[in-house]
Amino acid sequence: MAKDTGTTTRVAADELLVATGLQKRFGTTYAVRGIDLRVKAGEVLGFLGPNGAGKSTSMRMVTGYLEPTAGTITLCGVNLLTHPIEAKRTFGYLPEGAPAYPEMTVEEFLAFVAAARGYSGSEARDRVEGVIERVHLQGVRRKSFETLSKGYKRRTGLAQALMHDPRILILDEPTDGLDPNQKHEVRELIRDLGKDRAVVLSTHILEEVEAVCTRAMVINHGSVVFDGTPAEMESKAPAHITKNRMDHVFRMLTTGDRATGHAKHAKGARR
Repeated sequence: MAKDTGTTTRVAADELLVATGLQKRFGTTYAVRGIDLRVKAGEVLGFLGPNGAGKSTSMRMVTGYLEPTAGTITLCGVNLLTHPIEAKRTFGYLPEGAPAYPEMTVEEFLAFVAAARGYSGSEARDRVEGVIERVHLQGVRRKSFETLSKGYKRRTGLAQALMHDPRILILDEPTDGLDPNQKHEVRELIRDLGKDRAVVLSTHILEEVEAVCTRAMVINHGSVVFDGTPAEMESKAPAHITKNRMDHVFRMLTTGDRATGHAKHAKGARR
C-alpha cells in the first residue's frame, strides 16, 4: 500500500497535475526514487529519459495503473490514491501502443468510449463526430481498427483521449508511426490543446520537445536530472557543439560524460 502524504501537499490553483515524493520499488530495486512532478494549465511538459530510467513507471503511477510505493498524486485537486474514480475523470490518456478492440471500426470504438465516459444519445454522437473531425479520421471511420496503419491507430488513440475534453492530457509517444504531415498536424493540435490544459508528453524525439513543449524534464535511474525550458536544456551544450545540441545534452545528462555526450569506458574511469 502506498504511503499517502496528500493531506499536506500544497497545490497552487493553476497546478492541474501534482505528484510529490513519487517512489516505486520492485522488491529491493527502486525504479523511481522520489520525483516531484508539477504541471500547470498552459504547460506542455516533455517527459524524457533513456530506456530503464523510470519514465514508463512514472507515467503508469500518474495515470493510476500502478500504485506508488510512496508519494502523492493530485489531479485537478483530486487525490488519485484516495479518490481514484473521480481523479481518473480529469485526464485523457494515450498509452503506448494505442490499444483498442481490433474488430471494432473506428466509429464503433469511439462510440464505445463515449458510452464508457457516460455520454448517450445526441451528446455521444456529437462527441464522436467532434473527435473524428479534430484528428482527421473521416476517411477511416468505418474501417476496423486491426486494418489501420500504425499512424491511424495512434490518431484513434488520441481521439479517445480527447473524448471528454479533459483538462489534463497524458500522451505516450503521440506521433509514433505518423508520417511527416501527420506529425505536423498532431503537434499543432497538441500545441493548441496546451494553451489552457496541462499536457504531459512522453517522447524519445527531442525535435518534438523543441517543436511543441514549453518545458522539459529528464529522468535517469529513477531521479530527475533536468527540469527547465527546452531553450535552457539546449544552452547546456558546449559552445563547440553546433548541431543536435539537445541530443548532446540528453547524452550528457544520462551518461555522465559532459565532454563528449557519450558514456565513459576509459580504463580507470569512475564508476
